[in-house]
Amino acid sequence: MTSQTPTIEEVRAQIDQLDRRIVELIAERQGWVVTAGSLKKDEQGVRAPARVEQVIEKVRNLAEEAGASPEVVERTYRALIAAFIDLELDHHRNK
Repeated sequence: MTSQTPTIEEVRAQIDQLDRRIVELIAERQGWVVTAGSLKKDEQGVRAPARVEQVIEKVRNLAEEAGASPEVVERTYRALIAAFIDLELDHHRNK
C-alpha cells in the first residue's frame, strides 16, 4: 500500500471542513453559555474567575489526552471564554 502526500488544496479542504464543525460547536456552546448567563445573578457571577481556571485546567488535560498542544488549547480557550464573557455580560445587562 502506498501513501500519497496530500496536496495543499486537499489539506486546506480538510481544514475548511474542520472549521465548519468547530463553528457549529461554538454556536452550540454559545447557546449553553447564554442559558447559563441567564441563571447568574450579577456580573461577578458572569466573570467567575475560579470557573475560568477550572475550565482551563480541564481543557489542558483534554489537550494532552488528545495529543494537542496544551498551550495552544489554553490560549484558544482563554480567547473563547473572554469573548463569551463579553457576550454574557451584554445579555445580562440587557435582560
